[in-house]
Amino acid sequence: MTDTSSAPSLKAELAIIGAGPVGTSLAILAAQAGFQTVLVDARDPAATPPPDTRNFAIVRGSWRLLGAAGVHPALEGHTQPLMGLEAIDGGRHWMGAPSVLFGTDDLAEDASGEPLGQMVPAAALQAALDDVATTTPNLTCLHNTRFTGLAPHPAHARLTLDDGRTIDAGLVAACDGMKSGVRTALGIATEGRAYGKSVFAADVKLSRPHNGLARQLFTPEGPFATLPLPGNRANLAWYMKTGAPEAMAAMPAADIEAELNARFADFAGEMKLDGQPLAYALHLQLATGMIGPRTALLGDAAHRINPLAGQGLNLGFKDVGALVDVMTEARDVGLDPGADTSLLRYQQWRRFDATTTAMFMDGVDRVFSNDNAVLKPLRGLALIAAGRIGPVRRALASQASADQASLPSLMR
Repeated sequence: MTDTSSAPSLKAELAIIGAGPVGTSLAILAAQAGFQTVLVDARDPAATPPPDTRNFAIVRGSWRLLGAAGVHPALEGHTQPLMGLEAIDGGRHWMGAPSVLFGTDDLAEDASGEPLGQMVPAAALQAALDDVATTTPNLTCLHNTRFTGLAPHPAHARLTLDDGRTIDAGLVAACDGMKSGVRTALGIATEGRAYGKSVFAADVKLSRPHNGLARQLFTPEGPFATLPLPGNRANLAWYMKTGAPEAMAAMPAADIEAELNARFADFAGEMKLDGQPLAYALHLQLATGMIGPRTALLGDAAHRINPLAGQGLNLGFKDVGALVDVMTEARDVGLDPGADTSLLRYQQWRRFDATTTAMFMDGVDRVFSNDNAVLKPLRGLALIAAGRIGPVRRALASQASADQASLPSLMR
């Protein structure tokens, strides 16, 4: 990788705006595939990164994509295998506590013994991707640089940067998040809503083994989830009305622990904070289109969904795999990877999956986050049926782990 801060205007086959996990993984994989790639990274490499206590549930298909990018060795010792997923309907039920549990046994046999996925700390994932990017041929990174404008031309798009330089790129990938400047420059609108809820998130030490299970308890006010971490720790997420998580994150540690254990010790065991908690608001936001002239939207720039089942980043990795496949296949038959025909294939591949996943997560939140006397028995029966009917359980496991034949080649 070439690192430049004062180079003249550049030409690239692919220019990527945004260097989070989606943008950096795309940069590595596209460069490995032989595309001359420029990654525009707003971060200052001389600055100390802000603390990031998030943890990602990287499902099986996404973990394979990261393996193709070469980051597995750098993540050794940081990850926790995800062996199963359990959902329990809390509150008062005449049928007890309906639940569904599925795990690796519900997936097709895998010779390498892969789990459903891996729990990965956000900071470790970003650092691993950054390290691989530094040694990737065909990849130029512009650090401490921001996108300011885009002008499409017949054979390329011209990007302008905040230092006055330009990039002429055959294809632009917008990986610049929920408030995407590229999406705004293209005039692509968004649809969605604020949930009026926020999430209290924290790492905790558990008093009893988690056995690699991700567990979710649905309460009338919202879900409470524990995601397994190494060392019998867990990353928890508690959904509440906006204001409550923010206030709770600011409380003394002893008060937070008392509240958690008073509410959820029966579910998760005694919990003790292991790091700084945080809170963030929930939003549903879908771009009305995933492409523009010479441009593709990926990750949060295209879709920000309810993180209920940890699918947000995994959708972004599906976008990465699909775009790499589309670009490679177009080049291999002599077509232009940035032309409308190529980009339409990318959109057709990814938009339906992203939209249906977003709507499904939104529907689960609406159905389970209440104490409705009519919905409670119906959803209880649905959980019991899903847990007892093998084909349904296996379909859920396949979908949750991104282990399907229709996935991009890097995820299979």
